[in-house]
Amino acid sequence: MHPDLEKLIALQAHDVEAKRLRDEMIALPKHVEALETKAKAIQGQRSVIVDLIAKEEALRRRQESDVKDHQAKIARIRKQLDLATTTVQVTAFEHEISFAEAEISKIEDAEIESMERSDGLESQRSLADEALADAMATLERERVRAADTIENDKTLLADVEEKRKTERAEIGENALSIYDRIAKSKGTALAEALNQQCTACRMMLRPQRWNELRDRNNEETMMTCESCGRLLYYDPARDSPQRKTVPVESIAASIIRSL
Repeated sequence: MHPDLEKLIALQAHDVEAKRLRDEMIALPKHVEALETKAKAIQGQRSVIVDLIAKEEALRRRQESDVKDHQAKIARIRKQLDLATTTVQVTAFEHEISFAEAEISKIEDAEIESMERSDGLESQRSLADEALADAMATLERERVRAADTIENDKTLLADVEEKRKTERAEIGENALSIYDRIAKSKGTALAEALNQQCTACRMMLRPQRWNELRDRNNEETMMTCESCGRLLYYDPARDSPQRKTVPVESIAASIIRSL
């Protein structure tokens, strides 16, 4: 294995971790913002329900007032009916009374419908209250968690960045240049070759290239995947056809343990 390759593997581990931390610090505020938007939406839905309940209550107050007006009108007409002297007058007064009673019946039916709507809206408000309480509790919990996580991530990132600087200083300039170029293009610069396959792009390696990669005496060159262009490394401890009965610590594990 090329002398810089193990150092590059360690560097990539730090780079991947640094990216994860940065991504998390960016994602968490967006997550909290999404929860805030959800809570506001629920609050808006609840406000609509409350407004509808208020409108139904106002409607019933008007209906009750209209019923009282019609009842008062009927009472006046009945007094006039008692003083009527002709059949025409009696018929007219009775018609007015029937009309007013019919209107009262319609209004009372409408009142019942309004009360039924109010009952349904009250149920919806109860559900909205529960949903809003849950959304606000989740928002507060996630807001605190996000703040704590971001603070912790900042500390971890500073530590990782320090390790990256140390690791980069120990790598040859040419190898580092190749690494940076590939990482900028592909996101990651190295990929493990496992079972004659590049684990990054999943393309098979030609037998000759596979054998050259597995040659532990090959320390002069760094090999790349012919498909994705990433630097390849081979770990005999993870190559299933080459597994030994005695446990062998993998290269990645030994690197991480030594950090």
